[in-house]
Amino acid sequence: QVQLVESGGGLVQPGGSLRLSCVASGSSVSIYPMSWHRQAPGKQRELVATITTGGNTNYADSVKGRFIISRDNAKNTVYLQLNSLKPEDTAVYYCKQVRPFYNYWGQGTQVTVSS
Repeated sequence: QVQLVESGGGLVQPGGSLRLSCVASGSSVSIYPMSWHRQAPGKQRELVATITTGGNTNYADSVKGRFIISRDNAKNTVYLQLNSLKPEDTAVYYCKQVRPFYNYWGQGTQVTVSS
């Protein structure tokens, strides 16, 4: 059974940084695309960043230049480095394994950006 577990969220001041981790079990993070999404209160879940099996990355315009998605195959972990954080980045962040017919989601980790 595939399980994704996120961690690394917390409370940070504007301009600060966090690194989120998504550890996978039951499946490899290198054989399917992986992505990070976020959902703020009262808003729809949105795509933040994606990393393909070949290592190509894509970002939402709102985080481009500030966030970095990466993958460590040996640790079976996907990361999201969050830099220059803004209050509007406050949300629950989820990782997802993208499969042809079914996607697996983690339980999410809360990121709060506030002074």
